[in-house]
Amino acid sequence: MAKLVLSMETTMLKEIPLSKERITIGRKPHNDIQIDNLAISGEHAVVITILNDSFLEDLGSTNGTFINGQSVKKHFLKNGDTIELGKYRLKYVSELPQQTSSADFEKTMILRPGAAHQAPAPASTTPAAMPAPAAPVPPATPPAHLATSPGMAPQPATAPAAAAPALPLGAIQILSGGNAGKEMELTKTLTTLGKPGVQVAVIARRPHGYFVTHVEGANFPVLNGKTLDAQAHKLNDHDVIELAGVKMEFFLKN
Repeated sequence: MAKLVLSMETTMLKEIPLSKERITIGRKPHNDIQIDNLAISGEHAVVITILNDSFLEDLGSTNGTFINGQSVKKHFLKNGDTIELGKYRLKYVSELPQQTSSADFEKTMILRPGAAHQAPAPASTTPAAMPAPAAPVPPATPPAHLATSPGMAPQPATAPAAAAPALPLGAIQILSGGNAGKEMELTKTLTTLGKPGVQVAVIARRPHGYFVTHVEGANFPVLNGKTLDAQAHKLNDHDVIELAGVKMEFFLKN
């Protein structure tokens, strides 16, 4: 399990295992990692952990969040990264293989007015572009030890083992606002949706389904009329999500 090691200058203070999907960092007591220092905002940053991957999101802090000396708003954490918060340091430690690349994470989409796009229509084909049908292949002669003799019933061929069904591609369709009717496919491992500074959530594509997790904002996303909590929630076909004043429907493509 990944962990954060909190230290100040050369003194290690404690280790925090990333046992929850959402770990908040800030000066206020309700944070998972409370740092009582005026350089730290009340709700400073959050670390989201999904499977073996973790990323940090700055929550609009006054003094900012720095990782390895660079100011960041959102950062895919790698083993050895050091989060700098005033005089305090949080070192990210994980020896587990990561499933999301940094490049894939950087391509996640922030949904703003006009940002959603229509799913591309399939390219049309003409008879000229269609490949010629393959010539029929004659059935192979069965080996001698499988040949049937008169009066003997033929032996059925052994069926190959069934492969595990692939996860259908998920998508969301905007139901309200200026982008109503538009569609966005969830092709990335992590897709970030919402309005930074107002309300942000992430939809994670896992081997066994799609999950939505709250990231930023005082108000949590609403799923089918019910307000979510800080934990990840699995999405079912035709679930309706309300996020940052926008309604959207999650569905699975066949």
